[in-house]
Amino acid sequence: MEYCSSTRIAGAQREPAIDKGSTGVKHPAMPTNVVDALAQVPMFASLDRKHLEKLAKDFSERSFPAGSVIVRQGDERGIGFFVIADGEAVVSVDGAEVARLGPGSNFGAIALISDRVRTATVTADTDLHCFVMTLWDFRSFVQGDADVAWKLLEQLAQMLHRSSPAALD
Repeated sequence: MEYCSSTRIAGAQREPAIDKGSTGVKHPAMPTNVVDALAQVPMFASLDRKHLEKLAKDFSERSFPAGSVIVRQGDERGIGFFVIADGEAVVSVDGAEVARLGPGSNFGAIALISDRVRTATVTADTDLHCFVMTLWDFRSFVQGDADVAWKLLEQLAQMLHRSSPAALD
């Protein structure tokens, strides 16, 4: 499972994560506007405001009470991408906590592209409010605009390069 925190953290630059978490970071207050929230997601960093506004139309808002399992390790399909607007969640692998997520964090980005088994469990530690997009809505968005598809490919390549530069050179 991929999960990551926002790269815009008061005074600190963080590299976006692909299939690895980031821990120990205080999360800034999350914008309540979905467009502003998406602008902080590393995978969408290359999209302009017009494209973010179009993408935001396909997100829905979901709330989960504390203790709810949002995604479960081993589930066959990862159909959703989540951006946390409010609250905190715990990421665990094989029952061990590996990360804590808060406002501005996201998880499930790779599930938007690759239909694969979830590799971690994400549980709401507090009441959690998220913006959520399904795999099929994301595919429709990307397939409908070649410019968006290219920008996302470039951004994903940059993220991969930053996470393991030696493997891509």
